[in-house]
Amino acid sequence: MKRVERALISLTDKSGCEDFAGALAAMGIEILSTGGTAQKLRASGIAVTDVSEFTGFPEMLDGRVKTLHPLVHGGILNQRANEAHQQQCRQHGIKPIDIVAVNLYAFAQTVAKAGCTLADAIEHIDIGGPTLLRASAKNFHDVTVIVDPADYPQVLTELHAYGNTTLATRFRLARKVFELTASYDTAIAQWLRTVDPATDPFFAGAEDHA
Repeated sequence: MKRVERALISLTDKSGCEDFAGALAAMGIEILSTGGTAQKLRASGIAVTDVSEFTGFPEMLDGRVKTLHPLVHGGILNQRANEAHQQQCRQHGIKPIDIVAVNLYAFAQTVAKAGCTLADAIEHIDIGGPTLLRASAKNFHDVTVIVDPADYPQVLTELHAYGNTTLATRFRLARKVFELTASYDTAIAQWLRTVDPATDPFFAGAEDHA
């Protein structure tokens, strides 16, 4: 198996992330990260490359756009054994991203709070996270995707043993991704059904462009 070169870590649930990232870094794996996760890892003495530095494009729109970039998604989605993919990666300077550890904005916890507004809920609908997760899960043949800190130990064990995770582990982790994103979108849709545009202040005075 090809050895892991690079990991992208961007977490809402940061439990155990310092130990996990530190173990990866000790194996010579480059760590890419964003925002609060990058700050937390640096505070633990772990070398981190900001995604904005990796892509050459800043985080923008109040953090709504961080990882939506061809250098990120090309790095995840390229098939390592596909020579046409590899030629395009060389042409465009796309480097492989072999591990993606991401969990999502806490939408359900946000809308469960008393007085949560539609505006609050909207800002807790994750876009970049599900996109990273689905891309990684789709390409599980080559990419290890982690949504649950409970999976860190097995991933590290296999990395120490083989330099990569096994295909069976990558498939299991990919399946967890699609279970998570399905439930996440279901929670959003169900909560939005409770919003009445006729009475919700979000719609007050809004121009109707229909």
